[in-house]
Amino acid sequence: MEEPSAKELYPSTFSRHAAAYKQRLDEVMARGEARGRTALIEWLELMPGKRVLDLACGPGTLSYRLAQAVSPDGDVVGIDLAPGMIEVAQRHAPAGLPLRFELMDIEDLRFPDGCFDAAACGHGLQFAPDLARALGEAHRVLKPGSRLAASVPVNPLQVSPAAAILERSVAADLPPAPTARDQFATRQTVEDERAFVTVTRQAGFSTARLERYEEATTWATPRHFIEMAAGWWSMATRLDRIAVVDRAAILTRAAGAIERELGPGPLQIAGATNVLLAIA
Repeated sequence: MEEPSAKELYPSTFSRHAAAYKQRLDEVMARGEARGRTALIEWLELMPGKRVLDLACGPGTLSYRLAQAVSPDGDVVGIDLAPGMIEVAQRHAPAGLPLRFELMDIEDLRFPDGCFDAAACGHGLQFAPDLARALGEAHRVLKPGSRLAASVPVNPLQVSPAAAILERSVAADLPPAPTARDQFATRQTVEDERAFVTVTRQAGFSTARLERYEEATTWATPRHFIEMAAGWWSMATRLDRIAVVDRAAILTRAAGAIERELGPGPLQIAGATNVLLAIA
């Protein structure tokens, strides 16, 4: 069977698991462990009255913070290609913020040229099959001199022991995570500092640089870690492909294996993020 395209695979996946994705991301942000995403917001230097585009906004976690920064008379538009993410973002949006959400493709923005003062993208560009087009569209809708900040997850320097045990525990029972046939080039580019900066400059940005953040998320117990991992897209897609009645047993075995080897917790899971900082 031919692998699906990115736009066939990811919007439906993220729609099904939007609530779980939001729960995990909210926890990580609340603990100050998403250093790349925090740096993204800080670098934009937002002020009240600014108009901001949140690309691949997901469940709105960054959109809410951006809207708080430009309140009361600014405007934030969050867009995503997953209907389930847009629904969750709208449902949980704090009252009174200058904020709205639209279903839209980051490679095909339905906005006029030069209409935003800044753009953000939290962990979304790695899913774009045509990275150059997505960056070109972001550049088109930004005013000259405006800032773009985008975070993408990359491989950490070392795999955490708990993550390795989890994979070892489920490998025999779960199929590998599905991959999109048209995403390999993008994944390679966002991992490579020089390539990522080059494609950003080619998209029209006057300056571009990359900052890398080594990160770690903390989970109280092996069960806590497993519950959050199960709702993350890469594990969730694997669990989707087996019978519902079998999922709990597989995850329980994995939690038990982690506890036997590493103890009752807390656990720290290593991660890393590249943050693109560009000026239109």
